[in-house]
Amino acid sequence: MWFRVDNRLIHGQVIEGWLPYTNARHLVVANDELAQDSIRQTIMQMAVPRKIDVRFVCVADLATTIKSLGDGNVLVLYETCDDVRGASEAGVAMDVLNIGNLHYADGKIQLYPHVALSSDDIATLRTLASRGTAMDFRAVPTQSVKAPQEPLF
Repeated sequence: MWFRVDNRLIHGQVIEGWLPYTNARHLVVANDELAQDSIRQTIMQMAVPRKIDVRFVCVADLATTIKSLGDGNVLVLYETCDDVRGASEAGVAMDVLNIGNLHYADGKIQLYPHVALSSDDIATLRTLASRGTAMDFRAVPTQSVKAPQEPLF
């Protein structure tokens, strides 16, 4: 089971990098807005190989969806740290969270070239880390894992 937060959700790095790396047979996108947007779902699903089962679910339904899939070959994508927090609060346990791409915006701290965090994002990641979730900062699986740094911990 793999968990990744990435503002772009389904895109080339996920299709060409993370799906093969994780051997995922299921790709679950957990985001409340996207779960209600069938047009965006259709567009994103066109990029995914047909052999991959793709599901778009509300964050609150993620734990049930994961349980129904019944194996470890699942890649879960979140759009934001808010989605991650919601999933955790709904009972989703994450051993490792890959922080792939979080774009810069006013009020965020640029931690790595591909990761900018708000104070709320930092609080969410700190909470998860305190519960035992390891943080994996990398955009693609061929990169070395970057450890969390200040101001995160």
